[in-house]
Amino acid sequence: MSNKMHKYLTIFVAVVFLTACNATSENEPEADAEQDQNMENPEYTMETITNEVDVPWGMDWLPDGDMLITARSGNLWLFSNGSLADEPIAGVPEVWARSQGGLLDVQAHPNYEENGWIYLTYSSPEGGEGANTALMRAKLNDDRTELVNKEVLYKAEPNTERGVHFGSRIVFDNKGHVFFGVGDRGARDVNPQDITRDAGKIYRLNEDGSIPEDNPFVGQEGLDAIFAYGIRNPQGMDLHPETGELWEHEHGPRGGDEINIIKAGNNYGWPEISFGINYDGTSFTDDTAKAGMEQPEWYWDPSIAPSGMTFVTSDKFPEWKGDLLVGSLKFGYVMHVDLEDGKVVGEEKVFEDAGRVRDVRQGPDGNIYIATETENGIIRVSPATE
Repeated sequence: MSNKMHKYLTIFVAVVFLTACNATSENEPEADAEQDQNMENPEYTMETITNEVDVPWGMDWLPDGDMLITARSGNLWLFSNGSLADEPIAGVPEVWARSQGGLLDVQAHPNYEENGWIYLTYSSPEGGEGANTALMRAKLNDDRTELVNKEVLYKAEPNTERGVHFGSRIVFDNKGHVFFGVGDRGARDVNPQDITRDAGKIYRLNEDGSIPEDNPFVGQEGLDAIFAYGIRNPQGMDLHPETGELWEHEHGPRGGDEINIIKAGNNYGWPEISFGINYDGTSFTDDTAKAGMEQPEWYWDPSIAPSGMTFVTSDKFPEWKGDLLVGSLKFGYVMHVDLEDGKVVGEEKVFEDAGRVRDVRQGPDGNIYIATETENGIIRVSPATE
């Protein structure tokens, strides 16, 4: 992609960059306790539906409108009839809740009404000596107070004590597959470019955890579950509503956050190519492009620490229909990413006072939901005229 894209990027000054090894959350400064909490916007109504979940990480809805919310600390919550349950759902797998690790994404199966499956990603300490990202599916008991029938579908190996780059988001393709991402686990020069190793990858499984026969590295020297590689730390994924393509975004280092379209067998270059540099200002690569490595659809420099991403399909937001909304952990806003003919053509900041955004989703009611790590909690955005 041409560097001309920079004309669309907002220039930020006085940005403090964290070192990768010491940051509690990479590119994620702690929320300012004194930040302006005014969420007034003349076009939209922004309402906190709950602020009782500590560090909400992922959210999804069941067919009857009940919402499932993950807390990075390891709790899974049910939000029903306008209020949060008194106690978290029991039976959640043990998580390694350190630094960026914990309970991560949650997604209900597209045919939940028929099969009752929900899927979770989390930092699993199984095996000891740290943790790595796992994908589990489970069901809720009748009163939705406990997970039952739990099945670990995939566990990345080996474990490491490093507390960074777990990923992870979950997406179904409506063709019987489930995708999920695992970050490079802080092993930049070891994992992402080696298809015989886990981490720094996007994975595709059948919904029962088995391997699709047409995965790109089946029968080759590489892990059968890998769908794409050269990934740093995926924090947002969604299917394009028209093309069915899998769109992903990931954290760069100091600069170089990316949006990519993930395709089978592709190498997305990390760390051989990047638009970012080390946190101390030094370079780790001189290349932004190489043969056989994909260019991003968009990148941010300086970084915004993107987290959460949703395609807008709702008639409630006609001006954004077909476009992306991306959360920013670092700057506490949502970015509207403008698409034309399947290409990113620009961006604009919206909901600038949301506060440290962890996830952005379009709900089944057509409204936009923003999960933040501030007292704003989980925000529901609807048109002011509604």
